[in-house]
Amino acid sequence: MRIVFFGTPDFAATVLKRLIAKHQVVAVVSQPDKPKGRGKKVIPTPVKLVAEEYGIPVLQPATVKEEGFTEQLRAYKPDIIVLVAYGQLIPEALLNMPEYGFVNVHASLLPKYRGAAPIQRAIIEGEKVTGVTIMYMVKELDAGDMILKRSLAIEDDDTYETLHDKMAALGAEAIVDALEIIEKGEVKAEKQDDALSSYAHKITKETGRLDFSKSSKSLVNLIRGLNPYPCAYTLYKGEKLKVYKAQAKEDKSLQAAGYIISADKKGIAVKTGDGALLITEIQAAGSKRMSVKDYLLGHKIETGQTLGK
Repeated sequence: MRIVFFGTPDFAATVLKRLIAKHQVVAVVSQPDKPKGRGKKVIPTPVKLVAEEYGIPVLQPATVKEEGFTEQLRAYKPDIIVLVAYGQLIPEALLNMPEYGFVNVHASLLPKYRGAAPIQRAIIEGEKVTGVTIMYMVKELDAGDMILKRSLAIEDDDTYETLHDKMAALGAEAIVDALEIIEKGEVKAEKQDDALSSYAHKITKETGRLDFSKSSKSLVNLIRGLNPYPCAYTLYKGEKLKVYKAQAKEDKSLQAAGYIISADKKGIAVKTGDGALLITEIQAAGSKRMSVKDYLLGHKIETGQTLGK
């Protein structure tokens, strides 16, 4: 089939590579390149880089609603359009264009975790299983009929980074399987039960602020779900400390939440709402990511102080 592909980040780039290997991708649509880093150098999107590697035309409209874009896309005569983490809502004129429909690879087992951050939210909420859903796109966000699902276990040591990569690979295989079903006319689409839906709210930097009055397990899940970006964090004497790794520990002391129980080569033990959190990997402002053991070689964390202030 002739495919037009919509996508922007690394997750989408992984799926695009797999599609290129199996189908005729005639054009790619990606978000405009943006300046990044201290030098504000304009960096191509990961999807654009893949498309250019294979000589596929790339379109980067500021908005898919801009004048002339629909006709520009129609000129590529797509049989189907595949969208993966593109970053804009799609108007009906585009949704209704291709003969075989406009399909989406979504990184959750719908109808759970519709929205912008399904991978992070699944970890943060302590889920044990997640997966990908291939669905037909409709005007409502992530609410279309489902073509197929593929499940994946969330391991106890999974972070956003590791689960993201597993999910991208799973999504790549799932869309190939779905396209085969679609092309053969064997789709048995399943409607979503809106009553079972939940929304994966966008992750912001503030999402990562650790509230030590919560349970140790929920704090560990938050840290895992935001590792490596945007990263969970706390404050020590007003200075920001990013937290990359931690473990839940038992502690029956009556200290207030945030109280530093100990700080040694094992890590920083902090009182939580139901026990303690042992922080083992951090990054201080102006420094690099490192183990607490290495950090304490040149810095001091005082027992009895409070994290979070």
